[in-house]
Amino acid sequence: MKMKRRFVCSAMASMLAMPVMALSAGMDHGGMPGMKMEGHAGMPAKPGMHDVKNGEKIFAGSVGPWTCEARLVDMRAQMEASGVSAKTAARFAGRRHLMLFLTDTATGKAAAGVSGEVVVTGPDGASSSKAALVAMGGHIGVDVGTPTPGKYTFNARIEADGKRGSATFSYTVK
Repeated sequence: MKMKRRFVCSAMASMLAMPVMALSAGMDHGGMPGMKMEGHAGMPAKPGMHDVKNGEKIFAGSVGPWTCEARLVDMRAQMEASGVSAKTAARFAGRRHLMLFLTDTATGKAAAGVSGEVVVTGPDGASSSKAALVAMGGHIGVDVGTPTPGKYTFNARIEADGKRGSATFSYTVK
């Protein structure tokens, strides 16, 4: 009985990990439906352009020496669109993937070696969380929780090669 329970738990954990592994397998998001990553991961660039069709643009502007475009992907909707079961997709409710695409204003190329962190403040204004932004192909990003309706504020701090910049922007969850 104990061995059967262990097998069932292992099988369930493996099944739950599959959608996550599928998403992380192509970290540049080139294989995701609706994604066009010109200028990233070795693809031809349109100077200064990030033609990303996935996610909602929530910020465009300067972050220190870089031009930045921030996009937010509803992970539950993305999972549903990828064909996973409604039950599995429901596990991603209230989760979003924040993507920051940075371009070096001097060269017009995607910024390299960039890292940073983002502080997300919830609608109540009191709750906040800090997370490291991780390089993912053509952008830096992180998964964030947006569990309740209301306005979320993002304060991103970016650095690379001794250069620094920050930006604050918001998004309203309906």
